[in-house]
Amino acid sequence: MRKGGRILEGVLDRLRMEIKPGVETGQLDRIVAEETEKRGAVPSFKNYRGFPANLCVSINDEIVHGIPGERILEEGDIVSLDVGVKLDGLHTDAAVTIGVGRISKDAEELISVTEGSLREGIARVTGGGSIDDISSAIQHYVESRGFSVVREYSGHGVGRDLHEEPEIPNFPTGRRVRLRRGMTLAIEPMVNAGDWHTRVADNRWTVLTADGSLSAHFEHTVAVDDDRAEILA
Repeated sequence: MRKGGRILEGVLDRLRMEIKPGVETGQLDRIVAEETEKRGAVPSFKNYRGFPANLCVSINDEIVHGIPGERILEEGDIVSLDVGVKLDGLHTDAAVTIGVGRISKDAEELISVTEGSLREGIARVTGGGSIDDISSAIQHYVESRGFSVVREYSGHGVGRDLHEEPEIPNFPTGRRVRLRRGMTLAIEPMVNAGDWHTRVADNRWTVLTADGSLSAHFEHTVAVDDDRAEILA
């Protein structure tokens, strides 16, 4: 998974270079296919449970599972890129949110808080700790800054399958699932500028904020060690 993680980081680095006004989201999808395959890996998302693309591109009030296509990025948009790769039978999964050109101060703060909440969650990953330790840290960081965490969607285990147990919500549920050395997790706070409620688009994939507010998404794949998390992607 470390090798797959390095490939995934390279794919994300290439995508970051492409984010600017006027870019068609379908072009980003083609880049993921090309960059992943030339590195000897396979995109994890294509055809996963019927998903039709190689990555998720979610813009502005879209939270996750946006489908790339003919939509053009515009100045001031924020775009979340969620990507996975499979190498030697093992998956890694990561996401970032990026501003397109000049974005508003509110959008900058949303992105910063979401990324910060991911760091806070990862800092609580230790062998013998619990999923709720991660979830509590994320929720507290986000809500203390005036934003809300999405509750209907969550992080997850990752490895031989793209989505495995345990589920990793971004708010505590009281389930004291213990972390063990060697577990691999995809921690992914999804943060809304407004209310936490969501709705699903007519395409049955794209998840949006119910109130039309902006949303941001960051994700790392990590491995649990006795006293820390190792970021794999």
